[in-house]
Parts: sequence; C-alpha cells; structure tokens
Amino acid sequence: MDPTAALRLRQAITRTEAATRGRAPTGRPPEDADDLQGTFATDGALGFDPFPFLRALHDAGSHAVVIGQVAGIMHGSTELTGDLDLLWDGTPAEAHALREALARSGCTEPPDLDRAQVPYRVAGAAGDLCTPALPWGAMNVASCLPRADTTRDPEGFTIRYAALDDLIRMRRALGRPKDHRRAAELARLGHAHTPDAAPPSIQCQG
Repeated sequence: MDPTAALRLRQAITRTEAATRGRAPTGRPPEDADDLQGTFATDGALGFDPFPFLRALHDAGSHAVVIGQVAGIMHGSTELTGDLDLLWDGTPAEAHALREALARSGCTEPPDLDRAQVPYRVAGAAGDLCTPALPWGAMNVASCLPRADTTRDPEGFTIRYAALDDLIRMRRALGRPKDHRRAAELARLGHAHTPDAAPPSIQCQG
C-alpha cells in the first residue's frame, strides 16, 4: 500500500507546527472558520495533529473516510488546515467503532451520532462527522465510501481518504470561495474534470 499520502500529511503537520509557532490563541474555534481562509486561520491549527485519532480509527476497525482539506493535502494540496472531517456510513456498527476511537482519543463529550453532521473534539484534532444523509446538493456522497483511497502510515496503520475526483466534486458542491480555490488546485494536480454540482443547504467545515 502506497505511503505517499500519509507522508504528505505528516509533512503538512510539520509545516503547520512551524507556521503557527508563536501564534497566540484567539478563542476562535474551527467551527467559526470563514469561507475564504478556512480553519487554518482559527485556533484549530494550534497543536493540530490528526494522527493519534486516525490511528485510533484504524485500531477500532472504523471505515470512516477522511474528507475536507486533510484529504486534499493527502492528494497534494499545499494549503494547510486546522480540522479533520470524516464521512461515515451512519450504521450502528460504524457508530460503535467511532465511539471506541473517540474514547481512545480523549473525547470527553461524545457526539450525537444519530445526526447527519455533528462536531467532535479529541486530543490534537476537531472537526465534523458527516453521514450521507447530509445534503450535498445533487451529489450522492454514499458512493464515495466504497471508492475511497487508502494509504499506509509509516507507523503501521491504514488511513482511508476520499478519492480525488470525489473530493473535487464535494468541493464544487459546497461552493464556498475556499472550495472553488481548492477544487481548482486539485483538478490541476490530478488533471481531473468533473461536472459542477448544485450547492447544498448544509456545509461541512474543511
């Protein structure tokens, strides 16, 4: 299994640490990110390290898929981020695995996994847990789950992340300024061309 995507993410976390060194907290959490700069401009970028939670997901047997800008970074995007968003199938079995991973990662306030989109917070990361029930315009995100790419981290665990074309379609469906910018970057990276989708009524942070 190709470790390239995991290595890209590790390099990005190192860059994030360097770029935020000395930055004072502002009290602005990731969920207050604007539609242009994204969560890197929030306190979510301070100490951001998704790897403990990603390992916990693997150890718990979760099949959740990384989406948002972390997935973009794994495909080669150069923009940094401060949150980790995940897409999961909404089934009881997967909810059990997610709860186990959250508990292992220091989650003190378990999220309501009966909701289509719910924020979570663990040591080193925060973000949204999204299911296919969340409106994504004309896009059927359920089909992204079986098509997800996988990468093997050098520390010996697997990370599932949205395939490039699916991630571009997600970005275009969300339609915020940062989404259009990042979709264009990903399209250049992958020489991919996908149709635009109608904007959804709910937006998952990225």
